[in-house]
Amino acid sequence: MSYLLFLDESGHDHRNTPYEVRGGIAIHAGKLWSFVRSINTLQESCFGDLLERQGVEIKGSKQLSAKRWRHACSEPPIDALARRESALEFLRKTRAGLPASRREFAAYGQACFEFARGSFEVLLENDAVIFASMIPRGISRPSSGESEDFLRKDQVFLLERFYYFLEDREEDGILVMDETDKTDDKRFVSRLHRYFVLTENGRLRSTRIVPAPFFVSSDMQTPIQIADISIYCINWGFRVFSASSTGEVRQEIQQQFGAWLDRLQYRGRKERAGHEFRTFGIVFVPDPYTPR
Repeated sequence: MSYLLFLDESGHDHRNTPYEVRGGIAIHAGKLWSFVRSINTLQESCFGDLLERQGVEIKGSKQLSAKRWRHACSEPPIDALARRESALEFLRKTRAGLPASRREFAAYGQACFEFARGSFEVLLENDAVIFASMIPRGISRPSSGESEDFLRKDQVFLLERFYYFLEDREEDGILVMDETDKTDDKRFVSRLHRYFVLTENGRLRSTRIVPAPFFVSSDMQTPIQIADISIYCINWGFRVFSASSTGEVRQEIQQQFGAWLDRLQYRGRKERAGHEFRTFGIVFVPDPYTPR
């Protein structure tokens, strides 16, 4: 059986987030159903129901927004049973177009952050691993004419780290991606194809990574949704790698989830030209268009 790397994006609209992040979570196929069941149980524990039944998509920018955090902090911590009941009432009222109380807003906000924390626990329990590549928001392609037909350096590094992980485990890997815009998806698949077929490193990595990704709709795929939460938290709260990573930080994200991200990211030791080096699943690339 293989590892599936569920991939999503954060910050590619260049609006509010400090970075562009592409990445996600790798789970062994044999543990996928256990992971999905655990996430569903966690949802019911936090919200009183599966969010999809209440017409809500799991998404970091919705459940973990700064506004949601302010609502969570508007009341002292609510005990688990009362929080679940009030959070479910919030969802029901929102779906019916009715106003929710301050306590219900707070309960739902607290439930959202509890769900994110619990999701990282479930990832750990199922031996999942996080991979991501980050670049500064809004960085532009140089006018000198870097080809748009090939993967950027940050995207290559993401595949490199996944390949290292698969090499360590002596496993194969499959890329599973969130459907976005069909034109963008086709363009990215074309770049992947060129990388795996036309470059020496790509051909090597295709010995473990299936060169053709699968696409799913994020509102129907639990692992993609948890990947979205993971990379949203990376975007706003993971800053351990370089003094050059100066993007804005949301302290509540960093304090609650930064250690989880660091613990879950891939760590390995590799050798190149006779020298051993450490490698990590989350990589920051200040400029994806400069030579390595």
